[in-house]
Amino acid sequence: MRYYIADLHFYHEAINSRMDCRGFADAAQMNAYMIEKWNGKVRKKDDVVIIGDLSWGNVQETNALLEQLNGRLYLIRGNHDRFLSKRDANIERFKWVKPYEELSDNGRKVVLCHYPIMCYNGQYRLDKNGNPKTYMLYGHVHDTQDQRLLEQFQEITRQTIVTDAQGNERNIPCNMINCFCMYSDYQPLSLDEWIAFYKKRT
Repeated sequence: MRYYIADLHFYHEAINSRMDCRGFADAAQMNAYMIEKWNGKVRKKDDVVIIGDLSWGNVQETNALLEQLNGRLYLIRGNHDRFLSKRDANIERFKWVKPYEELSDNGRKVVLCHYPIMCYNGQYRLDKNGNPKTYMLYGHVHDTQDQRLLEQFQEITRQTIVTDAQGNERNIPCNMINCFCMYSDYQPLSLDEWIAFYKKRT
């Protein structure tokens, strides 16, 4: 099974009182809860793609964290993943670390970047039943005003009609998913689970 999650911010004390206002007593309590939620779902042979901002901790703290998380880990580099630049960082814990990637997930393309890409590769592609063939998974914006603006952009895009190569009029697809960890109660989710989550929100 492959899962996705973004913006965990392990060891980030201020995230509880500012921006996310997560409500934990301190970072230690937050870390323990997130590890419990992660390991309650992810098994050792599962793949987990972290879409940036895994840890605010120093390299020693982050190395210790990595040993506690189940699964085979893949990291899309985020702007706060500063531990990666340290010489002693346990990079070997990740199958790869990249700023951008495109993967296949059960016959669908998944475009992965920490930062939302509003016009992403494969956006217009649909299968023969009109279902999306490509999803753009991102993080970075948490649950902020920026996310509200992205939601407005997606709605405007989906309501815009274009003429395709065959001369048919159709709405522009736009399938961007913010894999923000608070949306999933800090559990990594599969692509189908993220799709279902967003259907319930709209």
